[in-house]
Amino acid sequence: MPGATRGTDRDDFGSPAEWGDQQPEDGVLGEEDAQVQQECLRKFSTPDYIMEPSVFNTLMRYFQAGGSPEEVIRLLSDNYTAVAQTINLLAQWLIQTGVEPVQVQETVENHLKNLVMQHFDPRKADSIFTNEGATPAWLEQMIAHPTWRDLVYRLMEVHPDCLMLKFTVKLISDAGYQGEITGVVAACQQLEVFSRVLGSSLATILDGGEAHLAENLPQFSKMVCHGEHTYLLAQVLMAVLAQEGQRGGAVRRVAQEVQRFAQESGHDASRIPLALGRAASYPRLCQALGAMLSKGALNPADITVLYNLFVTSKDPPPVELIRVPAFLDLFMQSLFKPGARINPDHKHKYIHLLAYAASVVEIWKKNKRLSINQDELKATAKAIETVHSLCCAENIGASELLAELGTLYRCIRFPVVAVGVLTWVDWTVSKPTFFEQHTHSTLVPLALLDEVSTYHPLLHPHILQLLIKLLETKYPELDAMKQLEVKKTLLDRMVHLLSCGHVLPVVAYIRRCLEKLDTDLSLIRYFVTEVLDMIIPPYTSDFVRLFLPILENDSIASTLKRAGEHDPVMEFIAHCQSNFMLLD
Repeated sequence: MPGATRGTDRDDFGSPAEWGDQQPEDGVLGEEDAQVQQECLRKFSTPDYIMEPSVFNTLMRYFQAGGSPEEVIRLLSDNYTAVAQTINLLAQWLIQTGVEPVQVQETVENHLKNLVMQHFDPRKADSIFTNEGATPAWLEQMIAHPTWRDLVYRLMEVHPDCLMLKFTVKLISDAGYQGEITGVVAACQQLEVFSRVLGSSLATILDGGEAHLAENLPQFSKMVCHGEHTYLLAQVLMAVLAQEGQRGGAVRRVAQEVQRFAQESGHDASRIPLALGRAASYPRLCQALGAMLSKGALNPADITVLYNLFVTSKDPPPVELIRVPAFLDLFMQSLFKPGARINPDHKHKYIHLLAYAASVVEIWKKNKRLSINQDELKATAKAIETVHSLCCAENIGASELLAELGTLYRCIRFPVVAVGVLTWVDWTVSKPTFFEQHTHSTLVPLALLDEVSTYHPLLHPHILQLLIKLLETKYPELDAMKQLEVKKTLLDRMVHLLSCGHVLPVVAYIRRCLEKLDTDLSLIRYFVTEVLDMIIPPYTSDFVRLFLPILENDSIASTLKRAGEHDPVMEFIAHCQSNFMLLD
């Protein structure tokens, strides 16, 4: 078991007889030598001191100060409790009784890790490390094991100023384990370590793709936003990669997500991306855009500056400068939030500037614009204006919207309008009284949500999150039957989302609802019935892995099985059992 016993090399220190012969030259024990002896004797009196790495250095000091070998032998032997050896013996007994060796080792190591976490003293660790004068051999052996590397990371989070731990983290990074260093403090203490961890973590995010972005991004963002120096270094690196790398768009997305995390954490980092890109060549743009991003709100004066630069200018700045997610979010709040007010004299500027950012296509090569395509600008602006005037007009009712449903459907084909409609639907249906005031036949916002699901796959995750929020919302003002009706209506939207290709996330959510036992089982049975009526083989193994356990649940299957020849539940289960035997 690594680390349970220690080996010694006596040849480096000579024999005890040689140490004992080193008496003071004048034969008289000096005051300083007496103090050294007393200090050494106190150490020899501690339990199991013979197992300490510093025992030979202490012995040498003691004998050079004229200490007695007999006293040393007595103290070391009397205080030898053999803790490590006893642990090894108990471990061997456990293995002989049938416990798996790996389980025994994990038990001992985990207990030892907990003890170290409780009693670790950074000052003592630094002093031992300093006294060694070089990298201790035991430390190099220690970082070769994942268990002890994990202990170092945990200790670093608690004791960020410990020099010994900082050096150990660097050794771990030098040994090629930087991919493990995900803790913020451990990764950000040293520039060399941070650079390696940054590169490794960014590569993991890019290789994982959209499917694993939610899993990998939070810890990466937290690490990058640890301090101003780490944030600036990371954004500079990603800005360079976004311009030169093959996956520039993906890197730019990560940089924007990190900026969003910084803003949500209360930091104003809006001007850094402007300084790193081409915006530095356009000081008026930087000033106007930076002011709105810092305040978190649009204003007519700065919008007019940008409108003149982009829409009316014959040589507009690069369109990418206003394709900042935080900036586009402000447009959504201003143009599609119910009740938001815009000065009528400037409304067309808001609309055309958003349309410009969403529709204009440019081709650049070596910082030179080769072409600019504005063919879709007018149509996009018209669609934004139409939906804004219909959805955000005061005193417009469901019947008026129902009459214009065809117009709204046509406008939703534009991606930027779809995002705006999704924003409007979120604000509208999230009102506490919405489902109380509206009947099933007049739920126009949910009909628009279905249309967005049909034509815009990239918005599927956002639609699912909205539906989950609505399903999990309590509606105390509604009676039990009305609540079930509302939630079935929302499940219909979820089934439609599944039919549009967002299959696994939807089924995974329903599976979690069943496992948590916090959802009315009649709703889950309703969902299962709707899904079974619309699916046919072949099925992917991922879908079967998620959906089959729902059907096999007694609370679901017992009430769904139909008498007669056609039983979709049994047909699905039989198909899975005959085609997916590995799942058993």
